Amino acid sequence: MKGLITMVYRQVKRFVNARSRLVMSIVQPIIWFVFFGMGWSRAFSFPGARQMFGGLDYLSYLASGMVAMTILTGSFMSGLSVIWDKQFGFLKETLVAPASRKEVIIGRALGDSLVVVFQSLVILTLMFFLAPGLNPYGVVPAVLYGLMLALGFASIGIALSTKLSSMEGFQMIVNLITMPLLFLSGIFYPINTMPDWMKILAYLDPATYAVDGMRYWLTGVSSIDPALDIGLLTVLTVIFLVFAAKVFEEATIED
Repeated sequence: MKGLITMVYRQVKRFVNARSRLVMSIVQPIIWFVFFGMGWSRAFSFPGARQMFGGLDYLSYLASGMVAMTILTGSFMSGLSVIWDKQFGFLKETLVAPASRKEVIIGRALGDSLVVVFQSLVILTLMFFLAPGLNPYGVVPAVLYGLMLALGFASIGIALSTKLSSMEGFQMIVNLITMPLLFLSGIFYPINTMPDWMKILAYLDPATYAVDGMRYWLTGVSSIDPALDIGLLTVLTVIFLVFAAKVFEEATIED
């Protein structure tokens, strides 16, 4: 387990030393919440609007989604560190190191996931001041859903970056993937208000189950059984981890 523990420690230490990364990861969701959330909250202030959001005001509905958004975007972008390591030769060292590649990739994904979950906790703390209706007793189970989401998408981000060498290309692909995932997951509006064809895509989106589960524990509102949320999320996370481990196992020094 030394390889796993070492990679977890390295990823966490890199985050501690990169303070600008913490600042930017907090600023982006806050900008979305202030300019998007507060603007639309006025649009949804008419009588009966709360029924669309399970009885919640729009800010409370959006707040739990912003936490999931932080985790989704942050975990996916963790693949950038792999490309960075390629350019400076560290990835080659991990490929030839006397440690299991599975340990290395799982440790890397876990370390990045812990970092992203910490960032989401900072966002969640701020949300308690900005949005009413959040349940402080739901923080722990919500974090569990967030950790599963982070592990899954960090694995995909790392697997994708293993095959790429351009940071610009990686960022373009990630943006292309994450935008539909964000809007389909129910972060900004309920799934039951979507067109039928979009609902099908929403239920194929792994982030949907994390958002729904986190929203249930933080607000009490859910459109899917929370047990089904965590079950499907766990299965998908394991699949993503196995896929990332396989890709990393097959990676060569020339990649």
